[in-house]
Amino acid sequence: MELPRTSSEVTNELRELLRAADVPAPHLLAGHSLGGLYARHYATRFPDEVAGLVLLDPAHENYNAYMPKQLNEMRSDWDPDQVLPDELPGEVIQLYRGMFDQEMTGWPAEIREPLVERHVSPEWVRAALQEAKNIDQLYDEIRSAGPMPDVPLIILCSMETDGFKEAVSAAEPEALLLEEIEAKRKLYKAVAGAVPRGEIRLVDAGHVTMHYRSPEAVIQAIRDLLGS
Repeated sequence: MELPRTSSEVTNELRELLRAADVPAPHLLAGHSLGGLYARHYATRFPDEVAGLVLLDPAHENYNAYMPKQLNEMRSDWDPDQVLPDELPGEVIQLYRGMFDQEMTGWPAEIREPLVERHVSPEWVRAALQEAKNIDQLYDEIRSAGPMPDVPLIILCSMETDGFKEAVSAAEPEALLLEEIEAKRKLYKAVAGAVPRGEIRLVDAGHVTMHYRSPEAVIQAIRDLLGS
């Protein structure tokens, strides 16, 4: 699989997979971060095939427009091709392994251990960076796709920073990160308010850890949409 891809390629692939697995529509889609952008695009492209959306801190084309100017300026020079060296430093691997171990405490060892190892592998980290490399093109693609259809929507918004955020934002002042959270909440409120059946729910966890630390919030959102 060659990365990065367009959102149309991703949503086409998801549609083909659902059909190959004989999963009947309409579907309730749950997407986190960039996956939330893909889920929303799927609903825009195939509204009759979507029963609802649960989006966890979804990427959004208007994200930077809501952010503090200083934060945008600090992140403007970010280059995914320069972020990851050929070999991850041992201390970085141990840092992330420890954080994932903590979040997956209580998971069966036969699931937790290989999953943690994959999360800290250069292959997975590199793939994640490459997939988001064309984020501006993805945003343009979503903008041209048209407005969100009338699909039931719940956005879960993380309201805290966590170890993962602190690790990648070491040079960014805590005050700016708090401003980012509040700006993100305002964005998601506007997104939810733009559709007749949209809702935002606040989650006391960080962006990466929200589904680890608050799985009940995700489950409840899914149940509520299934019952709507």
